[in-house]
Amino acid sequence: MRRIGRVAELVRYPVKSMAGTPLPSAHLGLHGIAGDRRFAFRRVGDPSGFPFLTAGKFPALLTYQPFGNVESAAEPLPTHVRTPSGAELALRSDELRDEIAQRSGHDVELMMLRHGIFDDGVVSLIGTTTIAAIGREAGLELDRRCMRANVLLETEGLGAFGEDDWVGATIVFGDDAGAPAIGITMRDERCAMMNMDPDSGQQDPRVMKAVVRMNGNYAGVYATVLRAGAISVGQTAYLA
Repeated sequence: MRRIGRVAELVRYPVKSMAGTPLPSAHLGLHGIAGDRRFAFRRVGDPSGFPFLTAGKFPALLTYQPFGNVESAAEPLPTHVRTPSGAELALRSDELRDEIAQRSGHDVELMMLRHGIFDDGVVSLIGTTTIAAIGREAGLELDRRCMRANVLLETEGLGAFGEDDWVGATIVFGDDAGAPAIGITMRDERCAMMNMDPDSGQQDPRVMKAVVRMNGNYAGVYATVLRAGAISVGQTAYLA
């Protein structure tokens, strides 16, 4: 195996399109990081095949912060959400649903999916070199949170967008026998969400334009989980 870097950040996104929660460690299961994207708000009456309310429809959704953990039989789940105004509302409350409906202009209802609500893969990963290169090309200091990755790798000896070459390979986290492992399945094709400031929801189109120019609108990769286990910030990552 070849060392490719170390885990710099781990992030769980308990509610689809809301703010993420940085983690010192997490359980990596077959359905991704425990508790990741287990909830979403659905647009009632939406006949499309993708009825979930996302920041693409309601950018301010990024500024809602889930918090509080309930230890369910399987994984930690949030209990409350801190709104942009600072109010702390129960995740399953009518008050939160009504606020999001009023602000977004959509009648919504909260859904919980046992195995999560993912677009393409249960784990997303990107390297620090790629994020830095996008920022330079865009002419700004790019906030890592704009990439909304589960795993941020502080990469070693990897050029910008070098993650593309990992498709079909395995990444192992840690040195222990039976260490958790993921299989890289595809490149991450980006959408306008990476233009959005995580603290305000304001958009800066320079980010997506830079990624399109540099790498055809791909940045980072998606993966499936090949071997479950504990993953932690600081763990060494190996390409197998």
